[in-house]
Amino acid sequence: MVTEKDALRQCKEQPCRRQDEAPALAALPSSSSSEKDSDAMPPPSSPYAALLRREGEAAPAAAAGEELLLVPPLNFAMVDHGIYRSGFPDVSNLPFLESLRLRSVLCLCPELYPEANLEFLRAHGIRLFQFGIDGSKEPFVNIPEDRICEALNVILDVRNHPVLIHCKRGKHRTGCVVGCLRKSQRWCLTSIFDEYQRFAAAKTRVSDLRFMELFDISSIKHLPGSFTC
Repeated sequence: MVTEKDALRQCKEQPCRRQDEAPALAALPSSSSSEKDSDAMPPPSSPYAALLRREGEAAPAAAAGEELLLVPPLNFAMVDHGIYRSGFPDVSNLPFLESLRLRSVLCLCPELYPEANLEFLRAHGIRLFQFGIDGSKEPFVNIPEDRICEALNVILDVRNHPVLIHCKRGKHRTGCVVGCLRKSQRWCLTSIFDEYQRFAAAKTRVSDLRFMELFDISSIKHLPGSFTC
């Protein structure tokens, strides 16, 4: 027979058991939540997936709620507003280049441009300028001043901005072009050489330094009135 004392004790214990059960119920997914998850659209496939598969690389993919990892090219840096420099971009760098909203790419290598890169440029309406300069490792080689001038005229024309300048490693040929650009910006030679050496490091070439020192900026057409650097 249940006494009054036992009944009171059961009433006090019963709410405690319901509170203990509450977390378990809360942990169960609601039907509306599961329906939303099942109906959710998958993240859009990358437009570079086909290019990456063609190159034998894995396509860049971002899980739901995660951002796509953007990988800049070797030795990438901003030169001035709307002007960038780097080494030769490969397919894994294309999503990063897309984020720059480039209008032009200026290549200083004489070799044929890779088809995967050309497809990317065509897909995004990016114009390619190519001024082939041999990447000779020999000291005191002649650097073609006329091609440097042509490249600078493209770089300084704001209609081509944003523009990316690149060679193979983004050190010597790109360094010479940027160094001559700095001369047009009235940088002192010490600062020009310091910037060049930050990228060339132990592979600094005396012929490059001499070329930048003697370069005549009067042959540049599009000399702007002001710079951000």
